[in-house]
Amino acid sequence: MLSGLAGVVMPNRVAAALDLPATTGRGLAETRAGLGGTYAALGGWALVRGDPTAHAAVGVTWLGAAGARLASLRLDRPRTDWAFWAYLAAEVGFGATALGCAARGRLRSG
Repeated sequence: MLSGLAGVVMPNRVAAALDLPATTGRGLAETRAGLGGTYAALGGWALVRGDPTAHAAVGVTWLGAAGARLASLRLDRPRTDWAFWAYLAAEVGFGATALGCAARGRLRSG
């Protein structure tokens, strides 16, 4: 959720960190919506609901981002600086944590 809020509040910094220069109003709007609003809403919903299914949705979303990042290594051959690997680690970590919360929630309720 916090990464999404960052995308909403400071889209220039998020876009620059991801090597996605948002140089137009439309670019900023897309960064704010796609990288900000999407993740902020999904994470916020999971926190408010506290439901294992919501946490699983967050986990699968982050792991999907990690999978796409890994596929990009072969498909796109991106420049891989420290930030690329840090984002991959964060995506895997956030995804695994959210899925762990979902599993614990199911065990408690089941």
